[in-house]
Amino acid sequence: MEAPPDNSRTLPRLKLTLRPTAESVVRSGHPWVYSESIREQNREGAAGELAVIYDRRDKFLAVGFYDPDSPLRVRILHAGKPATIDEAWWRTSLEAALARREGIADARTNGIRLLNGESDGWPGLVLDRYDTTLVVKLYSPAWLERLEMVKEIFLDRLGPERLVLRLSRNLEEKAGESGHADGTILHGPPLEGPVVFLEGGLRFEADVLKGQKTGFFLDQRENRRRIGQLAKGRDVLNAFSFTGGFSLHAARGGSNSVTDLDLSAHALEAAVRNFSLNREDPQVAACRHLTVQDDAFAWIDHIRDVSYDLVITDPPSLAKREVERNRAIQAYGRLNANAIRLLRGGGILLAASCSAHVSADEFFGAVRQAARQSGRRFEEIETTQHAPDHHATFPEGEYLKGIYLRFD
Repeated sequence: MEAPPDNSRTLPRLKLTLRPTAESVVRSGHPWVYSESIREQNREGAAGELAVIYDRRDKFLAVGFYDPDSPLRVRILHAGKPATIDEAWWRTSLEAALARREGIADARTNGIRLLNGESDGWPGLVLDRYDTTLVVKLYSPAWLERLEMVKEIFLDRLGPERLVLRLSRNLEEKAGESGHADGTILHGPPLEGPVVFLEGGLRFEADVLKGQKTGFFLDQRENRRRIGQLAKGRDVLNAFSFTGGFSLHAARGGSNSVTDLDLSAHALEAAVRNFSLNREDPQVAACRHLTVQDDAFAWIDHIRDVSYDLVITDPPSLAKREVERNRAIQAYGRLNANAIRLLRGGGILLAASCSAHVSADEFFGAVRQAARQSGRRFEEIETTQHAPDHHATFPEGEYLKGIYLRFD
């Protein structure tokens, strides 16, 4: 087991017991313990120290990162039999995560998530690879005091040219106290601009220093590939297009035109650059690429004089909190009802959601209801969820979902 933090070396190990329901939840493999689930603890705990959880018979149940400042009080690292959480343990855990991703990256795809937080046993941390650059993003203060160890493990095992640190907003102040800032290059040469990586043979920019997430939305890789298979001969609208990932796959797949619709001028400029990176592909060169800077909800709601053969709706999360869930479900219904109105006969809709507080059943239900209320005949092609490198092992981690419908 790790030694206690320096400020608590003279203190006994932090020990917790849970309420019966929470104990059962941890036994089932869930990685979170909330503050109201704790029945007793032997002392106050410091942010980032290891908390050992015992069951009602005073036997070891689990160990995890403690955070006194968050309602998510413990992030579980290990449950079952006692284990020593040291550098060797973390190296073994990384090997297991890499083994789960065998066969995803290849000569044509070098953008991949290597660690997906709790689902890979690294709670509050994600690690993404963009060619020779690794980006580690932290969501828990527990990692700040372990950053040097983590850095050495990643450099030793993965040998990147560069390692970049990204921080969630809630960590930026705490990280600043230790001399770290969002976008710090922990290892390797400085960056003058975005890095370029491959996805299915297409080149994309990733703004690893300041971009959303770690610089790109790698989680939609499989849906982008599917859009490329469906796009031949079609006019495509990519709503909430960000930097044009779906659009480039559609263009390479033989679409006649793609229209990127996004409120961000910066994102649309990056989409134009991504198309330029791939102009040697004859299909991309032949595709007409248009951009529209506008609020996608309002534009789709009011536009009347255009139609498309393929529409993609992939908005940002519409429910960041549980209390926003019902309103988000209604918004998904209205958005996709308007998107269906823009589809020509034989047209296809891909509706996607990244709202963790809206379940797959709730989201798919809202889209199917919009389809039924359109009065048009339609068939459901398929539903999708997480890409294999973004696998989720607990319900709250299951945020991504997509549904494909074809309309007469």
